[in-house]
Amino acid sequence: MIYTILQLGLIYSLLALGVYITYSLLNFPDLGVDGSITLGGGVAIVAILSGVDPYIATLLAVICGALAGVLTGLLHVKFRINNLISGIITTTALYSINLVVMGGKPNLSLSGKNTIFSLFINNMPRAIGFIVLILLIVVITKVILNVIFNSKLGIFTRSVGSNPALVSTMGGNVGLLKIIGLALSNALVAFCGAVLVQYQGYCDIGMSTGALVLGLTMVILGISLQRVFKKLEVSFCVMIGAIVYQAIIGTALTLGLPTIYMKLSTAVILVIVLTLRKERVA
Repeated sequence: MIYTILQLGLIYSLLALGVYITYSLLNFPDLGVDGSITLGGGVAIVAILSGVDPYIATLLAVICGALAGVLTGLLHVKFRINNLISGIITTTALYSINLVVMGGKPNLSLSGKNTIFSLFINNMPRAIGFIVLILLIVVITKVILNVIFNSKLGIFTRSVGSNPALVSTMGGNVGLLKIIGLALSNALVAFCGAVLVQYQGYCDIGMSTGALVLGLTMVILGISLQRVFKKLEVSFCVMIGAIVYQAIIGTALTLGLPTIYMKLSTAVILVIVLTLRKERVA
């Protein structure tokens, strides 16, 4: 159980980081996340089934996720559509696009096909090999994000949600920065989807349901943890929040919680965390 919690927690930390970018940095409620995670999974699994190298397939998934974010950004910036509605339009369109990508099938299996995990673990114990690879993926991703957000472009992007007027004054293009931020966010979410389907061995069109709420729950858990462990970066705490969430759900399932209540459990956890945060602020 501990291995599973760590594995899934680390995988979903990619989703949490993606949602953190839009929720905390851009102040943009991006509902397109619900479609991007399945897009990433669908592109990866179809590419692998077509004989593409799993690592290349994963990269293709990331690129497609970024394009989904660009679409949301263009709808909002260029067509001046409300940010919430822009995300709704994207995720609605992606539902059909994802079905097309998956050949009209609601689910696909990777049975007998190589994945990034099967190529990596070789003679290592399966559980250990999975954790090592997932940890490498997450660490490398975090390092890349740190480099991006410590650059001038990254600093501007981090300031868009909190002070767009200042960004404009300093010569930053707020609209372009929003598009870049959304592209990066959805690329991470699609990355999560691509890794997840290779981890579990299948992709289901329903995996997108509630992805944003799931990501928000992990993000808010992480932000709450950062208030306790103030020396840690918020983004790092968000990743820890993903593991904490998986630990809570894993414990509940072990104690006999039926899987049909998974989404309800996520909603309840989110309500509890938000309520506790509100009381703490008050």
